[in-house]
Amino acid sequence: MPALQRLAILDDYQGVTLRLGPWDRLPESLQIDQYRDTVAGPALLERLRPCDAILAMRERTPFPRALIEQLPNLKLLITTGMRNRSIDLAACAERGIAVCGTPSVAHPTVDLTWGLILSLMRRIPEQQAALREGRWQVAMGNTLEGKVLGCVGLGNLGGRVARVGAAFGMKVLAWSQNLTAEKAAAAGATAVSKEQLLAEADVVTLHLVLSDRSRGIIGAGDLARMKPTAVIVNTSRGPLIDQAALVAALRERRIGGAGLDVYDTEPLPADHPILAAPNTVLTPHLGYVTEENYRAYFQGAVEAIEGYLAGKPVRELRAD
Repeated sequence: MPALQRLAILDDYQGVTLRLGPWDRLPESLQIDQYRDTVAGPALLERLRPCDAILAMRERTPFPRALIEQLPNLKLLITTGMRNRSIDLAACAERGIAVCGTPSVAHPTVDLTWGLILSLMRRIPEQQAALREGRWQVAMGNTLEGKVLGCVGLGNLGGRVARVGAAFGMKVLAWSQNLTAEKAAAAGATAVSKEQLLAEADVVTLHLVLSDRSRGIIGAGDLARMKPTAVIVNTSRGPLIDQAALVAALRERRIGGAGLDVYDTEPLPADHPILAAPNTVLTPHLGYVTEENYRAYFQGAVEAIEGYLAGKPVRELRAD
């Protein structure tokens, strides 16, 4: 394989990539440019055109065919993790661009999901803010034991979330388009229709991969089926929920609240209507953002560069 001259590390919001990876193992001749912001359009092209290697942080910067075809020098594209639906793998293959993934720590999003659920149910952010203002016990929360947890999606993440819910003493319902009763039972859940789950759950949590089939899987009609006291949590992908319908349901107090880590536009614009919606706990897509995960990512990124330079790319991703 030819030598690599210039690597762009994209969307390093915390500025930690170079600290958390063994970059000193790479040739000193490789220029590494670290970027902490997300740009698009002509600014992105200007940034990337000189690069023959790119490290993409998850799906923060998409790589559609139109962009890939304008990067004449690109030889190696690395994505953190082993799946990135925002990269056109077929276009990369046509251009002879190697696309490699990295290892990751198993399921850190489960932690955050329960952080959002607990924050909503016990109203922790509201209580903390009041306490700092000198007010004491301004609201009542709700316990989890005896409540109904509804998991929309019961794969690796959804199954883990379901088992935690059972440990809290919750009744766990689950639905997805291909879920069987046997698979649900293995996770301690009961398979039901989507309509029944939404009508009975006190907490609805989403754990689906975003696809054409799942986009907008929770729309206005689905939100209308929820109890007025129920909360919805999304740590998967923003477009799974109709954002306008969710904002309207929150403003009109037709549901009890929402805990969101993902959005239809990221980073979230300062004027996004969800920021002004009541009864929300909002985090900036932190599901995978842990030191342990980042160390695994950047160790893997260095391995990917070393493998490419040795003529043996590792963890290559290919179009289906």
